[in-house]
Amino acid sequence: MTNDEQRRRNNKSMFLFFSKLLPLFFYPLGLACLLLLVALLVWWKRSRWTPLPVFLGLAVLLLASNGWVSSSLARSLEWQHIPEGELPSAEAIVVLGGSLKPAWFPRPMVDVAEGGDRVFYAAQLYRENKAPLIITAGGRIDWQGSGGSEAADITKLLTFIGVNPSDITQESNSLNTHQNAVNVRQILERRNLDRVLLVTSAIHMPRSLLVFQSQGIEAVPAPTDFLIAEPDLEQLDRTPQATLLNLLPSVDRLALTTRAIKEYVGIVVYWLRGWI
Repeated sequence: MTNDEQRRRNNKSMFLFFSKLLPLFFYPLGLACLLLLVALLVWWKRSRWTPLPVFLGLAVLLLASNGWVSSSLARSLEWQHIPEGELPSAEAIVVLGGSLKPAWFPRPMVDVAEGGDRVFYAAQLYRENKAPLIITAGGRIDWQGSGGSEAADITKLLTFIGVNPSDITQESNSLNTHQNAVNVRQILERRNLDRVLLVTSAIHMPRSLLVFQSQGIEAVPAPTDFLIAEPDLEQLDRTPQATLLNLLPSVDRLALTTRAIKEYVGIVVYWLRGWI
């Protein structure tokens, strides 16, 4: 890698770092912590307004960890691109990174994370002869550890479960969804390919599809890793006990709300940058 290439990569890494750091204050936990810091400052000045930021911080956490709020937000993203009927055939399957944990000590092999369904669904579509080629997309941020890439890890797992290695192409330089799309488009142009099946988590699909379409790629959404299913919605208030439990704070529901807000923030940021 030349000095210019390394400099560009470092600049991209720094942009990615700040793009992940700054929005934290829009997420429930970060916002609640910020309000508590304000409360400490107000309390230090012996102001009678001290309870207000404490109340607001508590309200943010309780609202964000509410079952109806988290389910509604996630569903508003996940159910946008549910396929109607059987998926069509395509010339390639693109599976985005963010679904595996690298084989770093003490892990004996690549671990499947929450979004690991992406890899298995891509393999299923390949076995169903929906496309003869799988493109694995995703690099690795320097400050998250060195060595390998997400694309390489996905390739290892795909090969392990029976996909022919010669039918896999890696895109291992991208650090975000926009770069995924730009680099995949270059691969498609070199191979004279047009239509792809885009495989990613359902909650991430709206932003991903907009980005790929903005690059002129004929992408057919193939979402997986659905976090909200119909029975989950039906159980929210099926019994008084369920209603009470969904009113109580939950770490899992807080994480789900945060993830949904992250996607909405991402859509706004990508739109402002002209990426969608």
